[in-house]
This record gives sequence, C-alpha cells and structure tokens, in this order.
Amino acid sequence: MKNFDKGTVVRTVLLLIALVNQTLIMFGKTVLPISEDQVNTLADALYLAGSTVFTIATSLVAWYKNNYVTDKGKLQKEVLQQKGLTK
Repeated sequence: MKNFDKGTVVRTVLLLIALVNQTLIMFGKTVLPISEDQVNTLADALYLAGSTVFTIATSLVAWYKNNYVTDKGKLQKEVLQQKGLTK
C-alpha cells in the first residue's frame, strides 16, 4: 500500500462522509436518529442546507488540493513531467 500524506487521507475521508450523507438524504434517510415528530420544517431545511454546504465544500477542497490549479501546483506538474513521473 502506498504511503499517503495526512492531508490526502483527511480530505478523502471527509469527502466520503459527505457523499454518503448526501446520498442518504436523497433517499430520505437521516444519519441522526431523530423521529419526524422531533424535527420541525425549519430544522429539516437547516440540516439539508448544512449537509449540502458540507458536501460542496469538501468536494471543492478535494478537487482543488488534488489538481494542479495553483501556480505552485502547475510548477509541480511541470517538474513531475520532466522527471517522467506522470501518466
């Protein structure tokens, strides 16, 4: 198994949690064991909004960190290509 840096592992785990949570919401399931009687419409909307923001944020961070979009990243890609370390 390859050694992954801590940031990659954290971003991957958070992204997986966000995607699983969003999928559960799409199918009408909640991660927290809260009955329908305990939750009002505003709380449902806040939970959905918060979950969506979490999914979008973790997706963007994972995309940004794992792609060569910054000037430093572009230089890194250039060096990797010169050394024959990219596909």
